[in-house]
Amino acid sequence: MQLRIKMLMSCAVCLLVAAPALAAPASNRVLLVVSGNGLDEGKSRPGFEMDELTQAYAIFTDNGLQVDIASPAGGAVVADRFNRAKPYISRFQADTAAAAKLANTRAMSGAATEAYDAVFIIGGKGAMFDLPVNVDLKTLLATTYDAGGVVGAVCHGPAVLMNLPLKNGAPLLEGRRVTGFTNAEETLFGKGWAPAFPVLLESGLRGSGARFSQAPMMLSHVVADGRLVTGQNPASTAAAAEAVIKAMGRTPAPRQPWADERSLGLIAQMLSGDAAAARASFNADPKQYDVPLMAMWGFYRAQSAGSDRAALIHALAVMELAAPHFTRPELASAIAEARARLKAQR
Repeated sequence: MQLRIKMLMSCAVCLLVAAPALAAPASNRVLLVVSGNGLDEGKSRPGFEMDELTQAYAIFTDNGLQVDIASPAGGAVVADRFNRAKPYISRFQADTAAAAKLANTRAMSGAATEAYDAVFIIGGKGAMFDLPVNVDLKTLLATTYDAGGVVGAVCHGPAVLMNLPLKNGAPLLEGRRVTGFTNAEETLFGKGWAPAFPVLLESGLRGSGARFSQAPMMLSHVVADGRLVTGQNPASTAAAAEAVIKAMGRTPAPRQPWADERSLGLIAQMLSGDAAAARASFNADPKQYDVPLMAMWGFYRAQSAGSDRAALIHALAVMELAAPHFTRPELASAIAEARARLKAQR
């Protein structure tokens, strides 16, 4: 399977180099690209992340941009399992125009003949399978970038940037600063599908000549290298979309962060050494935060900490902050285990 995918990627590169240039980007247009690989909410074949699509759609439309949605073959596409109660998802599904675009996505063969100011690749594990071998998508990305447009991708979306030559033949990623779903995150959250990937994303980006950077697991991290914008994971989607807007020469519209976004930002503040202020903000109004998400982050951080005492201390601090508002036996057990591990390390 790996050999087959590599051969297809090689063919895609050859065709891309020979492809004719398209018109310069038209004003005010952004294309969101999702994987068409998914089946039955990711149970038998992974698809795209609905959280990422709907957050990006909200950010771009709220900034007055015209947004199209495309997939390799077009038509209906299947997302991995998602929570319909999340505000950006419920908003998207209540928007008949947005829902119609997703129900009948544009085929890349048609979208690649048009001009966009920016192309933004949505992640999800399905993006590792069908997007990197789609010649039309690679053509559009190279043409958009060569014409002065912006190329963005989040989570597993940067997979399509590997082996992507520009008009002058130079690889897009050579020497460029990027991020994406990390090998460490894959170890924690990708066990079901990562063995089938042609390459782990971080390893592939590094192997493509990129300068890879990362934040602690599942915290927002965005890298903007000129008109190339990448986000590390689903939590980075909103910030990555806003970075694309900035790269387009615009100023993003002011907004209030979503609860999950605010919660992971609070964790990042705690890790940066400003734990007292973070706790004060949380305790002032816990309802403004996604407490189960905070508890889950602490749990997984503790599981992955190994002998890293600082990481375990951070994990415990986050779990203890969430615990009074999330009384689950699994969390209590994780806190007790973390305390015992820290005591044994003394």
